[in-house]
Parts: sequence; C-alpha cells; structure tokens
Amino acid sequence: MATFNVVVADPAEGAAHPVEVEGQDANRFIGREIGDEVDGGAVGLTGCTLEITGGSDAAGRPMRADVAGAGLKDVLVTGGVGFNPERDGERRRISVRGREVSDATVQINAKVVETGDESVAELLGEGDADEDDE
Repeated sequence: MATFNVVVADPAEGAAHPVEVEGQDANRFIGREIGDEVDGGAVGLTGCTLEITGGSDAAGRPMRADVAGAGLKDVLVTGGVGFNPERDGERRRISVRGREVSDATVQINAKVVETGDESVAELLGEGDADEDDE
C-alpha cells in the first residue's frame, strides 16, 4: 500500500498544510500526473478540488513536468525544477522523476483550485486549535 505526505497549498490563505495519506485515499493519486486535478476528499478536504503541482521521492529527487512516466531519468538542464544555475550558460545532468505519481513517490505537492463552504484550515481542524491557546 502506498503512503504519501501531501502538502496542500492554499493560495487564498498563503499557507501550506501537510497531510499524511494512506490506503484507499493514497490510491486516488497513483497514476495521476502533474497538472491533474484530484478530489480533495482524499486528504480530508470535502468539497475542494486539488491540482498536483509536483513532488519528490525518498531520495529527494524532484518530479518534473517535462519528463514522461514515473521512472528515474537523467536529463541535461539549464534551470528549473531540481537545478539552480550559478552562472550564465551553466548546464548540469541531474536525476529526476517523471511527472506521474507512483509508489516511489513520497511527497506530493498540491494546491487548492476550488474551495467549498469552509476554509482549508477549518476542514483540516487547524484553525480552532490556535485560537483556543490564546
């Protein structure tokens, strides 16, 4: 069974919320690609829609939208995901994962595209805990 750490970014709040997903809910992500939309019910966000924006594997290799499949691939890059050039014209061959979510994926990055009646923090139960402590 697959287990993922899904980091849900909420552009409206400017916050990110980590959620661990396993079992049947994790299977909703397998086979999806970067840019695909997923029902938020998989991470406890009923009524929301999420868009997969990236992810990484256990070794920290990032997923790239321009690499097909789910496997590892060595690509020559001049910038973008996985490489930040330090000087003009610098290129480097790096190992990256493809754009498809698989069992080898450990972390999935997603953003909220559509929200329901409640905010993301309320649905995840994070908004009330901070207010009670004050």
